[in-house]
Amino acid sequence: MTVAAFRALYEELRERSPRAPDDRRGALGHLTPERVVAAAAEIRSGLTVSLSAAIETLPGPDNPEPAHHTMLAPLAGESTAEGLHFARDRFAMNVHGDADSHLDALCHVIFDGELYNGVPAGSVTPGGARALAVEDFRDGVVGRGVLLDVPRLRGVPWLEPGEHVSAGDLTAAEDAQGVHVGPGDVLFVRVGHRPRRQERGAWDAARARAGLHPTAVRFLAERRVSMLGSDGNNDTAPSAVAGMDFPVHVLAIQAMGLPLMDYLQFEELTRACARTGRWSFLCAVAPLRLPAATGSPVNPIAVL
Repeated sequence: MTVAAFRALYEELRERSPRAPDDRRGALGHLTPERVVAAAAEIRSGLTVSLSAAIETLPGPDNPEPAHHTMLAPLAGESTAEGLHFARDRFAMNVHGDADSHLDALCHVIFDGELYNGVPAGSVTPGGARALAVEDFRDGVVGRGVLLDVPRLRGVPWLEPGEHVSAGDLTAAEDAQGVHVGPGDVLFVRVGHRPRRQERGAWDAARARAGLHPTAVRFLAERRVSMLGSDGNNDTAPSAVAGMDFPVHVLAIQAMGLPLMDYLQFEELTRACARTGRWSFLCAVAPLRLPAATGSPVNPIAVL
């Protein structure tokens, strides 16, 4: 895809994403209270499934700066001493890495000097984000989730790094799975990153990974989804656009105001959906309340 074609698509998607001048929630506006109520009808068995991978604390090819977990207590001797003592710890992580499940806030992507909805990029300072931070999602995202399994559609265990998911793949997966993505839905697109990583070992996902082709973002705009999540990064590497990395992040977050969740895991959910023949469910996403942060670790829960 040429840069000129990408920019034309960027302008098209911006124009198709109406917003008020003070809008700070973007595509989450599609998830109305009525659609939240309707999503509760997706529950059949009450089974709950995590869509997050366990946070990793060991370095690897895709995780050179892993999360850091330190035990502060109990101190030596406290475990066997009489009386009350507490186990305590501290946790720190690079939110936007290539291994851990996380949510990207709308301040995460700067393009042509702006954030979503024309907010100046200068609002993100060394002290944090003064606008469009993950705190804007403090009430959580609860709605109808839909999983589209592209490797299942293609009859393979996973997509190989560098392969693209097209809009045609998404509509074909809908037909094959008997489900339809509609306004306000939280869409999850499986590319099989996690099982490939588990079977083949970690690799440098910053250089090679499966993801959506930029033109597939039109599908998201047409269906008016409220949020997108993948078991990869959502973007393909190498990029489909010459000289421009992360085009899907630019189109989704900055042009459309569509929050992204990267590096989730869907294997348990995939088995449950295949077993029941239902690929939609109630979904709850609750990021941490980090007032000036560009994202958050996240553990979405599907309720089937």
